[in-house]
Amino acid sequence: MNRIDRLTAILVQLQSKKIVKAEEIADRFQISVRTVYRDVKALMEAGVPIGSEAGTGYFIVDGYHLPPVMFTENEASAMMMAGKLVERMTDQSIQTSFEGALFKIKAVLNEAQKDHLESLQDHIEVMKPRVTLPAQAGNFLTDLQKAVVGKQVIFLLYFSNHQNELTEREVEPIGLFYYSAAWHLIAWCRLRKGFRDFRCDRIKELKSTGEVFQPRSISTMQEYFNSLQQANVEMKSATVLFDRKEAHYIQNSRHYFGFVSEEDADGQVRMHFLTADLNMMARWLLSYGRGVEIEKPEELKETIQQLVEELQEHYLKLETR
Repeated sequence: MNRIDRLTAILVQLQSKKIVKAEEIADRFQISVRTVYRDVKALMEAGVPIGSEAGTGYFIVDGYHLPPVMFTENEASAMMMAGKLVERMTDQSIQTSFEGALFKIKAVLNEAQKDHLESLQDHIEVMKPRVTLPAQAGNFLTDLQKAVVGKQVIFLLYFSNHQNELTEREVEPIGLFYYSAAWHLIAWCRLRKGFRDFRCDRIKELKSTGEVFQPRSISTMQEYFNSLQQANVEMKSATVLFDRKEAHYIQNSRHYFGFVSEEDADGQVRMHFLTADLNMMARWLLSYGRGVEIEKPEELKETIQQLVEELQEHYLKLETR
């Protein structure tokens, strides 16, 4: 990237948030902080009203706005691909908002860029899930985002899978987390007196209580993840040998069971896991039959053996009917 393009990109970045640290700009463009200082000075000399706070960062003085931003072909293509993911991985409330944003982006593209997107549109697709997820039919993600930002206590009518019943909860939301093909709300549950993970496709009703809560010891998603890592001392480690064929097939699913690392092992692949539920892991490993070998712990071996015996007993009973 030449310097003119970088200066333009820095100006856009400065308008993207209230305060931007010099280190953030340096990391983004892989330049030194000293170079950032020179670039910001160049923008100021060109008439851009940039202010600074010692030890904090740079900001654009209120009232200054860039003219309509022009997108490069690569940037426009990236937004189109993001739209494909939004269509499959969010609910209607987010899809509608993103569609509106995408129309605005397309409106400032030149004819060649528009033709490029039209041509690319039919050649990019995200596979639909075999079963339509309830979360995709809901309209809670936008309201949940507002509650997170506004620190609003919300009321949930939530289906508890463990209890197999609808429960009423008042929660203090701290963030949203996408994994296992569904969005999850991380929040302090006033009923359970602790942080809980709520699958958004199990939320049947959502209302704002109008109450604003004070942040607790964990108030961001990063702090939540850090707390989970600290809790790893209570989790159990497991080491499993996979045939190379089986190892290839579990590149994605292994992360749901606490995958940590892997290494070659004489034609096989040795994988290390950290899990809180050996029983669930045993059921997953059982589906790969003779393609796996448990090295440790013994408890995992015994659990799989017990599951096999129960399965054998079940089918023997069926044969005698």
